[in-house]
Amino acid sequence: MTASTAIFWPVLAQVLLTYAIYMVVSARRLGAVKAGTAKVSDFKVPSIEPEPSATAARNLTNQFELPVLFYAACLSLFVTGGAGIAAVVVAWAFVLARAAHAYVHVTSNRVRLRRRLFIASLAVNFVQWLLLAVHIA
Repeated sequence: MTASTAIFWPVLAQVLLTYAIYMVVSARRLGAVKAGTAKVSDFKVPSIEPEPSATAARNLTNQFELPVLFYAACLSLFVTGGAGIAAVVVAWAFVLARAAHAYVHVTSNRVRLRRRLFIASLAVNFVQWLLLAVHIA
């Protein structure tokens, strides 16, 4: 495996995280219906969704926000030949920060900690784009 193709392992890990959050959302929604705290029709309008599943659903939305820039950076680094060891390490750092963010979001949902983890992943993604800029300069 070359360093350039190694960039796809953290990409696959981020995709796996997204699928895991889909499973959490589904399990929580099914659990809410079975527990009688929600009706199937309640999921048409997220504002009336029970908090546990609403939190997971919001995190799922998060997986399609900042990670889009992660995917674009990884693909750009790969296409331009800039997916070296540093880029792969930074990509893994992003995934770890996002996994920690998701974990906090769907468990304790401690907003201050969640915010710090989001900022960490944002900073790591910025570094990805800096690596790309330096590489193509």
